Amino acid sequence: MNKYIYLCITPEALIGSMLPPHKFGTYLATGTKKRNKGQAIYFELDPDLVSDIIDMNYLTDRCVAKSDGSPKNTVYLSVYRVLESIPVQAFRNLYLTNDHGIVLELFATHYNKYTEKEPTSHLYQELCPVTPQVVSSYSPPEFLKTLTDDSLPIHVPKLFFVELKLGELAVNPLSGSAENLPYPNLSHLRDCLETLKDDSKKMKTVIRFYNGELLFRTIASGFYIGSKNEMLYYQYPTMAELEKSNYEFLRTL
Repeated sequence: MNKYIYLCITPEALIGSMLPPHKFGTYLATGTKKRNKGQAIYFELDPDLVSDIIDMNYLTDRCVAKSDGSPKNTVYLSVYRVLESIPVQAFRNLYLTNDHGIVLELFATHYNKYTEKEPTSHLYQELCPVTPQVVSSYSPPEFLKTLTDDSLPIHVPKLFFVELKLGELAVNPLSGSAENLPYPNLSHLRDCLETLKDDSKKMKTVIRFYNGELLFRTIASGFYIGSKNEMLYYQYPTMAELEKSNYEFLRTL
């Protein structure tokens, strides 16, 4: 059986497995007896590009088929400061699994900065290694570059985050329609967005702690991972695209 290396985001962990990506996601979300329930977000990694940060002998000894011939589900390889140790080139596809065990596969694609709408505000949920929710006037590449700039006193080595929908609030925070925005703190969100009208204010924290559950239907442009000038972009499909490509995932949103 093949061996796979995954970076799980919630919580952060480097895991070896004999399960291919879709089966791995279903296992994480529902367990072997379908008694567990919880979403999962994870990357498949290129094993050749992470072999120097893994105890390969440990992986070889532990990631073996069970006595009945079934595959080994998980072998934890690291649970601390994992993301920063992984080169950007090692990231393959990104997988989202809902709490029903249905998996959506996303592919890295080119980010076209010319599609950015200016002026506008953005809502970002940081996912790893830190997890505040932030509004910002920075575009996704600018946001990533700023938060991973080691010349600044506060920065992270790498960052994984997702852009969430703002609708009319992106340009009209106080009186724009919040229809179909299922955020529990809309008044506070409006206030935070309003502060960005001051040109000296580029970012404002909305929520300090992520509760571990991402509402997939609130995802806007998609997911971003990298550091400084290295960025991978995983575009999130539109509802129409999801209906064609993964209706099972769509109908659980």
